[in-house]
Amino acid sequence: MDELQVVEFVATYLKKKGFSEAENALQAEIQRNKNSNNTNPIDILNDPELSKFFRTFSESEDGPARYQDEYSKLRSWTYSSLDLYKHELLHVLYPVFIHCFMDLVAKGHIQEARTFFNNFREDHEMMHLRDLQKLEGVLSPSHLEEMEFAHSLRHSKVNIKICQYSYELLLQYLHKTQSTKMLGIINERINFQVSPGQPSSISDDAEIVTLIGSNQDAANQINQKEVHWGLLEDSLENRLEKTGLISDSEKAEGENKEAEIDENKKRPVEGGKQGASNKKLKKDKAINATAKTARLEANTVSTAPRVKPDLALPVMPTEVEQSILEDLRNRVHLSSAALPSVSFYTFINTHNGLNCASISQDGSLVAGGFSDSSLKVWDMAKLGQQAVSSGLQGENDTTPREDIIGPNGRKRSYTLYQGHSGPVYSASFSPLGDFILSSSADTAIRLWSTKLNANLVCYKGHNYPVWDVQFNPQGHYFASSSHDRTARIWSMDRIQPLRIMAGHLSDVDCVRWHVNCNYIATGSSDKTVRLWDVSSGECVRIFIGHRSMILSLAMSPDGRYMASGDEDGTIMMWDLASGRCVTPLMGHTSCVWTLAYSCEGSLLASGSADCTVKLWDVTTSTKVLKTEEKSGTNRLRSLKTLPTKSTPVYSLQFSRRNLLFAAGALSKTS
Repeated sequence: MDELQVVEFVATYLKKKGFSEAENALQAEIQRNKNSNNTNPIDILNDPELSKFFRTFSESEDGPARYQDEYSKLRSWTYSSLDLYKHELLHVLYPVFIHCFMDLVAKGHIQEARTFFNNFREDHEMMHLRDLQKLEGVLSPSHLEEMEFAHSLRHSKVNIKICQYSYELLLQYLHKTQSTKMLGIINERINFQVSPGQPSSISDDAEIVTLIGSNQDAANQINQKEVHWGLLEDSLENRLEKTGLISDSEKAEGENKEAEIDENKKRPVEGGKQGASNKKLKKDKAINATAKTARLEANTVSTAPRVKPDLALPVMPTEVEQSILEDLRNRVHLSSAALPSVSFYTFINTHNGLNCASISQDGSLVAGGFSDSSLKVWDMAKLGQQAVSSGLQGENDTTPREDIIGPNGRKRSYTLYQGHSGPVYSASFSPLGDFILSSSADTAIRLWSTKLNANLVCYKGHNYPVWDVQFNPQGHYFASSSHDRTARIWSMDRIQPLRIMAGHLSDVDCVRWHVNCNYIATGSSDKTVRLWDVSSGECVRIFIGHRSMILSLAMSPDGRYMASGDEDGTIMMWDLASGRCVTPLMGHTSCVWTLAYSCEGSLLASGSADCTVKLWDVTTSTKVLKTEEKSGTNRLRSLKTLPTKSTPVYSLQFSRRNLLFAAGALSKTS
């Protein structure tokens, strides 16, 4: 270190500490030395006291204690701020906290990093427990590069929405207290999205902080791509509209109108019965209003645009088409005033071995995937034919086959499918119920025939456990998601995948087809949802906003909206066209394992590990969004909560006639 560096070093120190008079005196002394041509150098190497001072100063400037001290002061200042701005300023603490911890680890201060982490982790456990559990395993600088999560945090910025005044308050505090460490982290690690006006409401917190995922600019660029979210041109719903068939509710409305006219004619004559007639008239009007509301909500599907399929879809048999059209004609129109009937299938005596449940489209078959690598299917139509005391009992076949003979020689109440060599994590029925897919920890996907009760194909391509598998709405094709961070598209007649979707930063936990079969959606442990184009394999949307891993997805019948549920119990509803969150939904207290839209899209059902099924009014919420888009107070309206005795809800399925099926395993209460 030469004399010039020493002078600059001392001048910087005096300026930082606010010793302006001493700084001016130093500058004046330097100027006098220059004018007098004083060439006596400062010998730092031979001056132990001076060397010790600079070494101590350098260590104190970059010491681990500064992180603890400055973060503690920032935390105290934030919690003592005005309530109007506090909730926005609190969003800054978490990213600052984790980057302070990682900076200490990167500089080799492992013990100080652990102390810092343990001192302040309680502040963030409620919202970010899963992230903290991951970071707890960072014990050396090498872990920061080896761990995918930590590496992503170190090489990406956090996006935080904040109002102008809160932003200015924060900067003013940092400069006034000369919190250089905190200022450096905030400048380098946080991207503020400053908005004019009042602070955002506390209810909008789900979208305020985006901690990890793709680079925001890259995500915004991807979300500019066009998405054709409409229905298929030749769908059965479309054909039903073209035929002009009158539904039962419309017929009932016509009959009610005729009855109303008749009552008006009879009123002057039947004076004595006028009171009764008025009551009947009011009742009829109420029925008409309910039916009209239901039809208006059902029209959301009919007004959706029509698109051509990118895949060569299978041809549906005529008799199957007629059966489905009959179901559509007799569909019950659901609304906030007409909630669905629910049929709940409860598995008992599973001994915590049930991993997944699946219900066929008409509710006639129920499947369960178990930890002992077995897949079991119950036929509901035959359930009541045998008087059996255990749950989900019934005869599936009368032939003395080995797959229906139990270990004690008695006939099983289910069809047993064996072939996997690891726990079965997912099962999916084909639209007609004649096939069922299962995925397992053995990395394989198996196709079974429910008619032959046999395994037909074993699909291998994933390198790690396959968490989810889902049939295409039209059959023949299916999609899978895995621990290998990819999703894949398959067809029943090929043993190799047709497309591989790669881009998620962690496990792909769930997958769902779009109703027009041209897209699939994937939910991941990286807390993002992605929409993929089936024909090209490209990601066309990235949905960022969840704070924990995504466990469930559902597509609205018109193809415009998507719902996603996460590990914290939060559900978010997304607009596929814009890529924006329509409304967050708060209500569940545990993991949301399953989601399902009603057939006309007016209701959303959610099933959770908190042992409840919740029904939400989707139509009202989307109307509120259009009229009050800038208010930021939109919420799905909770219509009803249906608690079970002690059964976490594994699966939900609306039939074509809008009967809601649900399934779960009875859990022992402590």
